[in-house]
Amino acid sequence: MLRTSLDRFLSRGTAATVAATAIGVVCLIPLAAAPASADGSPTGLALAPLASIDGVKPGGGFQLPGTFANKGATDLDKVYLSYTVTRGLAPRELPSNCTRYEITDYDENPSHSTAVCEFDQTVKAGSVYAPEKTLKLDVLDHALYEALHMAVATYDSGGEDGTEETVRGTGPAVKLTELPSTTPVRAGDVDHPDRDWASVPVTADNTADLQATGARLKGRVGDTVALDIGFTDAGPAWVRSDLGNPVAKILVKMPAGTTVTKASGACSKVAAGSYTCGSTNYWITEKGAVTCSFRLRIDKAVAGTEGSVTLGGEERPYDRNKKNDSAAILLDVAGAGGSTGGSGSTGGGSTGGSDSTSTTGGSGTASTGGSGSTGGSATTGSSATGGDLASTGSGSALPLAGAGAAALAAGAGAVLAVRRRAARG
Repeated sequence: MLRTSLDRFLSRGTAATVAATAIGVVCLIPLAAAPASADGSPTGLALAPLASIDGVKPGGGFQLPGTFANKGATDLDKVYLSYTVTRGLAPRELPSNCTRYEITDYDENPSHSTAVCEFDQTVKAGSVYAPEKTLKLDVLDHALYEALHMAVATYDSGGEDGTEETVRGTGPAVKLTELPSTTPVRAGDVDHPDRDWASVPVTADNTADLQATGARLKGRVGDTVALDIGFTDAGPAWVRSDLGNPVAKILVKMPAGTTVTKASGACSKVAAGSYTCGSTNYWITEKGAVTCSFRLRIDKAVAGTEGSVTLGGEERPYDRNKKNDSAAILLDVAGAGGSTGGSGSTGGGSTGGSDSTSTTGGSGTASTGGSGSTGGSATTGSSATGGDLASTGSGSALPLAGAGAAALAAGAGAVLAVRRRAARG
């Protein structure tokens, strides 16, 4: 089944090797040749080998692959080539026999787009083809760790949950042209001779600046106040990480003299007054934010102390500004002679707020993938959602637990939902 949902297509984690966004490279199809059938018989449609695409420039573009073969025993009357891309890429000037689908973010999938091109012509058995004119993709200003999913099929895989716009191409129609039979192609899928598909990572030469967000709280001894902290993405790129893993983790150290009475479900207590938190999505849009909310009781005024919010130590090669990776949590206790914290901090108010983690900005919810991995996902449980949650703020700093960069499997770009309905066979 072609469940090409972003959870796979986007599956491109981070890695020093910038291999597959496998954002968890969840079940991504390998780009090496698939095994041939046991009896050596033809297997049907098969794509040419695909390679990762690295170092593309925002504002630029690149040509799409499009070579495939009919390795079956019979001619085909019609075939469809489809291309699904993450939100940092966009199809350019499509021919009139192609349709572009814009899909908004839904469930675990960020927004993305798909172009499906219909070729109403005979595709001979044993022959290799490619579009006579190469299609192109634009690299948008917020591109970073992207993914390209390509498929060839005997049916139209267009449309899926979340489709908000459908646009027919306006350029001259493009036909297929036959290539030499010696052109390299993969073995094809024995179990699904009516289609073949693969995903590859696309890495843009871009940066993103993640910034820790602190807060300044005010209250009296005995008050319970709301604390909203987290991190933002100042751009210019959005960031996508491994599927199931947050874009980044933060270590939160509460001001001394306070007790946490309720914590975000995306946070886990690691010591008295200290928590690790992640985001509920595995991407964050440019100018987006991840917020973790706590309820904090002020037990006593402790002069000269402050809490902190620190981004995890996982690799973020795209983030070259480390000066804003930490922010202070200041506490002003009325009647205690001023703020218990020393320096200024980023972040906002101290009243109201929920107990959940939220992500905002860009096209909706936040995320990436690619080279910059965020390690394991934040854990949740009774220690982070109530029960013995109450803990007194501590003055000692603790290292983030479980931070680490996950290497992407090369060639396994996140499989953008090339169509749920493409789940045939």
